Order: sequence, then C-alpha cells, then structure tokens
Amino acid sequence: MSRQFVVQVTNKPGQMALLAEQMADAGVDLRAIGGGGLGEVGHFIMTTADDDRARQVLEDGGWTFLEGESLLAEVDDKPGGMARIARELSDAGVNVLGHLFLGRWSDRATFAFIVDDPDKARPILERR
Repeated sequence: MSRQFVVQVTNKPGQMALLAEQMADAGVDLRAIGGGGLGEVGHFIMTTADDDRARQVLEDGGWTFLEGESLLAEVDDKPGGMARIARELSDAGVNVLGHLFLGRWSDRATFAFIVDDPDKARPILERR
C-alpha cells in the first residue's frame, strides 16, 4: 500500500519550490500534492512514486513530517458528502491528519486520507 506524507513548513515563499526541487533532484515523482498555510505554519500533503526515497529526502533535508498509509475513499459528490464521512470518522475516534482530492467521476469524488488509526478508519472509508 502506498504511503502519504504530511510535511510541516514555515509559511513563506519558496517552501514548495525547495521541497519539490529536493524530490526532483532525488528522482522522486510526486503523484499528488496539496497543502496550505495559516499564520506562520504551512504544510504539504503528498503521495509519491517512491516512498522510500521520498522518506530519505525528507529526513536528509531536515523536514518535519509524518507518514502513514494512504487510504482511498469515494465520497458522494454533493453537499454533505464529505460531512458524512468526516462525522463517521470523528464518531469512531479517528483523527484525519491529511487528505488529498484525487478526482471526480460521475457522482463520486475520490480522496486519499492519512489518519491516526488506519484500522478503525479502513472499514468506514472502504464501504463508500
């Protein structure tokens, strides 16, 4: 199963360029990447074609990051679709550490989630 990485950054210009350049220099293909920032802290969430090499780049670069199993889920692509799945995860005591939007097909949207308890989350996410 592929991994997903959440990388904490200082919320300033150049952080995405630096991370992407380091990954590129190591030959790591970024499959999906998202992120955001608020105040002084930002983050990137990504999946790669080479998790071992990506982890090494992050460690060698001194990045603060966490990684976990990337759990795929389809969500109803209508108002309340994400709310329902988020509530089910919350009610099960699962904390969402990050998620990536992967695409939309017909009436469904596909996301990759990283959570603190994949074993609890898997039955919720996989039954979508």
